Amino acid sequence: QVQLVESGGGLVQAGGSLRLSCAASGLTFTNYNMGWFRQAPGKEREFVAAITWGGRITSYTDSVKGRATISRDNAKNTVYLQMNSLKPEDTAVYYCAAAPRGGRWPLSLNDIQYWGKGTLVTVSS
Repeated sequence: QVQLVESGGGLVQAGGSLRLSCAASGLTFTNYNMGWFRQAPGKEREFVAAITWGGRITSYTDSVKGRATISRDNAKNTVYLQMNSLKPEDTAVYYCAAAPRGGRWPLSLNDIQYWGKGTLVTVSS
């Protein structure tokens, strides 16, 4: 049974930082490109960042470029999202996602095979 378990969300003031983690189990981690998506209240789920299976290539949505860093530790089956200079518009539930290696790049919603349950990030102004 595949599980993606996010952690690290919470309440932070604007300008602050958070590091989200996603621990994967039940799958061969290096067979998957990994990503982070987010969904704000009343909005559709959107792509935030992704990293290829080996960690060599990353992709970011424009709104987080320069403020976010995605990374992975294949020995720990974990993917991370470091978010700095947080803004109130970053408030959302952040979801970890796994897409089969060799699929389309960058990731989109339709490419995702497995989802985590999400972790809430709230940025206060």
